[in-house]
Amino acid sequence: MFIAIAQPAVEPIGPDPVAVPYAPRVHDLKPRALHALLLANAAQRRLRGLERKRADRPEDAAYWLHAAPVAVKKACALREERSFAPLP
Repeated sequence: MFIAIAQPAVEPIGPDPVAVPYAPRVHDLKPRALHALLLANAAQRRLRGLERKRADRPEDAAYWLHAAPVAVKKACALREERSFAPLP
């Protein structure tokens, strides 16, 4: 049986609409916008890890707390690659 989905059940809210199914892709982000998005992503991962730790879910907490530095490393690599103005 085929069921066509006309409207997505979840509407994107916030800076990451691509994470929602059927959301439009964000194309050609400027380097500073992508850098900010990566840092926001790292902060969200860290908060999610702390939330899981408080909920006594150590395996989930470990995953999210180890995933946060990956986004920071990507942001640092982007900064080096695009040669932003140095931070004060």
